[in-house]
Amino acid sequence: MAGKPGYLWSLYTMKCPHCRKGPMFTDPNPWHLKKMLSMPARCQECAQLFELEVGFWYGTAYVSYAISVLFCGLSFFIWWLTIGFSLTDQRFFWWMGINGVLLILLQPWFMRFSRVIWLYFFVTYDENYKVNAPKTFDYSSEAFFLKEEKPLK
Repeated sequence: MAGKPGYLWSLYTMKCPHCRKGPMFTDPNPWHLKKMLSMPARCQECAQLFELEVGFWYGTAYVSYAISVLFCGLSFFIWWLTIGFSLTDQRFFWWMGINGVLLILLQPWFMRFSRVIWLYFFVTYDENYKVNAPKTFDYSSEAFFLKEEKPLK
């Protein structure tokens, strides 16, 4: 056996958290904007359901915000170390402009990465994923969307 897949590498390459082998997105390129967040319902390797409950992905907004703030702080620090800031010129505004453009360009990747991090909060790695059942919540999204409506009397 090849051993346990690395946590950070699996997170970075956006693999399923349960088996760390199956891809979480149908299109590997996040800049294909029409398919940017398109995901299979389950992992093709271990059958882990990706949307654990209705509205599961709402929490990714907080993760995406944190990633964006971290990116801005890191770019500010790198700019400060390499170029510096001054009150006598426009270097701060150059940083703001370049940082804004980079945030817009990297947003598709940030959105995907925030989904991966959010799912990794709830689903842990299982080296025996072939015999153990995938992680579920009390009810599944499929049961919610496929339930029959009762007729009104």
